[in-house]
Amino acid sequence: MEQQESNIFLVPLAIVVAGAMIAGAIYMGGFNPPERKLSGDRNAAIKVSDVGAEDHVFGSRNAEVVIIEYSDTECPFCKIFHNTMKQVVDEYEGKVAWVYRHFPIVELHKHAMKEAEATECAAELGGSQAFWKYLDGIFEKTNSNDSLDPGELPKIASEIGLDVETFNSCLESGKFVEKIEKSIQDGINAGARGTPYSVIVSKDGPQAIISGAEPIESIRAKIDFILQ
Repeated sequence: MEQQESNIFLVPLAIVVAGAMIAGAIYMGGFNPPERKLSGDRNAAIKVSDVGAEDHVFGSRNAEVVIIEYSDTECPFCKIFHNTMKQVVDEYEGKVAWVYRHFPIVELHKHAMKEAEATECAAELGGSQAFWKYLDGIFEKTNSNDSLDPGELPKIASEIGLDVETFNSCLESGKFVEKIEKSIQDGINAGARGTPYSVIVSKDGPQAIISGAEPIESIRAKIDFILQ
């Protein structure tokens, strides 16, 4: 009887512990859905918006392969993946481009939305180069998980040569909130449930998914398979 009573209490306890472990995984990396290998009508398998003039592209817009990343500036794994993607673009020498799209998970990172707006203000004031420099500045300064003091945002703007007063005015206006919310919805439509989440696209459409901050060896293998 004592063993039976013990089992009665252990079962729900195990369920609670398992739930806590899953929640922890979601918090640390964002929940990443299992990778899907696309086949047949690729556009029917996954919906991702075409790269347009409003997108931020690192590398050549004429690249054979484009990696579209949905990212959160306060996600620790996005911080790692950011450097991985710079290395990928550099290694493939014009064959691979990287598109950065916003996917701030405000339920976990309340600072991420304003940081995303700040990168857009940087782009408006200084163009593509300013966008990437500003984004680099955020990832360099933050230790992730809302650790970046919002007071650092105008400082980063100043460090990359932007007019701070104009930058602050832009940031206070909220003018880019709609664009970022559209990016989030686009990411959801593409299958993003956490960050970083990336879609590898060729001229024939979406080809593969990068779930989370995959190591560069894994990304190379996917790119090389598409390019062959």
